Amino acid sequence: MLTLLLVACGGTTDGSDKTVASNQVQMNDTQFEQSSVTIKKGESITLVATTFTPHIIANGTWENGQARPANEPGAPPVKNVQINGNSSSTIGPFSTAGTFKLYCTIHTGMNLTVIVQ
Repeated sequence: MLTLLLVACGGTTDGSDKTVASNQVQMNDTQFEQSSVTIKKGESITLVATTFTPHIIANGTWENGQARPANEPGAPPVKNVQINGNSSSTIGPFSTAGTFKLYCTIHTGMNLTVIVQ
């Protein structure tokens, strides 16, 4: 009976959730620990601060030391999402395929590219 419930609910017997884990992007004091993440259409990403440093995330990018806020068609609106130290926040879902940019408005050069397939 337990196996039937797990299969019906889409659960796994080992307790892992590989989709969530692969869509996590960790942030240290001043950078995303990876510069890009690739996800499937309809998925979200989870930004995880691994230090006590806060971040404020928005649509856009840093270019040559200048913040370039953006309103990208098809991207979920992200405006001043504060992620305090040692916490996380989910962005999305990304419902349109394409390449989208996120940045930390506090830390110069802190850019993330989200590729949605």
